[in-house]
Amino acid sequence: MKHRIAILGKNGRLGAALCRALADCFEILPFDRADLDLTKPLVNQLAGAEFDLLINTAAATNVDWCERHEHEAAWINGHAVGTLGTICAERGVRCVHVSTDYVFDGSSSRLCTEEDEASPICVYGSTKRLGEKLLLEADPRHLVIRVSWVFGPDKPSFVDWALDQATSRTTFSAIDDKFAAPTYAVDFAEWIRPLLFDSAIGGILHLCNSGGCSWREYAQFAIDAARDQGVKVTAPEVQPIPLNSMKAFIAARPINTVMATGKYSKITGVVPRSWQEAVREFVQRKFSGTR
Repeated sequence: MKHRIAILGKNGRLGAALCRALADCFEILPFDRADLDLTKPLVNQLAGAEFDLLINTAAATNVDWCERHEHEAAWINGHAVGTLGTICAERGVRCVHVSTDYVFDGSSSRLCTEEDEASPICVYGSTKRLGEKLLLEADPRHLVIRVSWVFGPDKPSFVDWALDQATSRTTFSAIDDKFAAPTYAVDFAEWIRPLLFDSAIGGILHLCNSGGCSWREYAQFAIDAARDQGVKVTAPEVQPIPLNSMKAFIAARPINTVMATGKYSKITGVVPRSWQEAVREFVQRKFSGTR
C-alpha cells in the first residue's frame, strides 16, 4: 500500500513539482489555498484528511508584503506552521516544512550551514524563523528544509522575468551585489525522496543547487543558455546595479546567503548538481515546451 502524502501549496513552484514527481510512488493529497487556508483554524480543515506525511510549501513569500503586514505574515509563516507541527505530532506523522535562506542576516563571507546562527533582518525572515522554531518545538522529528531562489516550470520566477526582458527589450539590469544559491524545483522534488520515509531525519537541512551567484550572474547565464538554444535575444548583456539602488524595496535583503548542502550529501550520498546545469536544463525545457 502506498504512503499517502499531503502537500500544501500545490500550485507553487515547489508544490507543483512535488505533486507531479512524487505521484509515481506515493498517493498525493494536494491542497491549494482554497482547500486549506493558513489564516484560519487548521484542525477542522484537516479533520477529514488522512496522510502519512505532510509537506508544507505554502507561505507568504512576498518580502515587501510581509514587511507591511507583519501580523498576517507572522500567522501564515509562523504560528500556522507550529499548528501544523502539533497536528502532525498528535497523529504520529512527520511534517516536512520548506523554509528560506532569509533567516540569515547575510553578513557572512562563507557558505551558510545549518549550525550557523539565524539572525533575520526583515519580517519575512523573522516570521519564517518563527515557523521553524515552532515546528521543531512541536516535534523534533519534523524536518525544516531551507531553500533559496526557487525556479521551475510551474510558476514564473526571476529566471522567466530575465528571459522575458532579454527577448523584449534592448537593455535591462539586475542586482550584482546580492548572492544566493538557485534551487531548481524539479531537482528538489527528486532530492527530497530519501528524506520522506527512508532517512526520516528531523531538524534543519539546507537543500539547493550547488554554488552561488548574484542576480545578475543568474540572469546572464540563463540568457546565454537561451542564445545557445537559438532564441533571439535583443538584450544580450545584463547591466549590473547595486542592491541599494532599489528604492522601491521596502524590506532589507540579506547580502550573502549561499547555503552549504554538505549535510544533505552526508545523509543521502547525493551531491546536488550545479545551479548552472539546472538553469541550462530549465531553459532547454522552457523553449522546447516540456517540463
